[in-house]
Amino acid sequence: MAAYDPHMGNGHAAPAQEWDMNIAMPSNTAATMSSKVTVGAGCYWGTEKYIKKDWKGGKIIRGAVGFMGPEGSVKNPSYEAVCTGATGHVEVYDCDYDVIDDAPKDVTYESLIKHFFMFHDPTTLNRQGNDAGTQYASVIFCHDNVQLEIATRVKEELQALVDAGKVKYSGPTVSTAVVPATTFYPAEAYHQAYLENNPGGYCNHRMRFKAWPSALPPPDL
Repeated sequence: MAAYDPHMGNGHAAPAQEWDMNIAMPSNTAATMSSKVTVGAGCYWGTEKYIKKDWKGGKIIRGAVGFMGPEGSVKNPSYEAVCTGATGHVEVYDCDYDVIDDAPKDVTYESLIKHFFMFHDPTTLNRQGNDAGTQYASVIFCHDNVQLEIATRVKEELQALVDAGKVKYSGPTVSTAVVPATTFYPAEAYHQAYLENNPGGYCNHRMRFKAWPSALPPPDL
């Protein structure tokens, strides 16, 4: 029998987790919106690296990898438990950002969300490359109403770009879930800053495109 490989996951490509869109979120403005970001884009080692090191639209002032699941899911799950697919949690990078050059907070958040879509494939439901399982889902967990609006708009813009052939992934439909955030549970210490501490470690993320294409003009009325 082959040795257990957590990156092979539970093999569940569908169905996706059931996310509760009725969870109450803070109602903020662009100026007072949350500076916390929580996203899942496959293996959290690469998600952390590509945001912490490669995002240039702002600066990360705190971050940790861990897990976020549907409301009511198991508390404080272990990495091994999440890898079974039974807990419903997603591997995520949870961080706080700050603006640079006095940029507006909403513009900075939008920049980060666009970057998120540039380093993973959001068209492969619950899978990134060989990493298959619900823990590898593409998810944007929103911490207030402003984040929800921006993330939803960017996702819709990306779908239009895919439809127009200006962005190419392996599939035709952006399956990223945009949902209210729940409780974040940090992963074990050895998972934190993993690729920073192990530069040759496992990572299947890559930049899919280097610049966000210009938005498409609105259709003629």
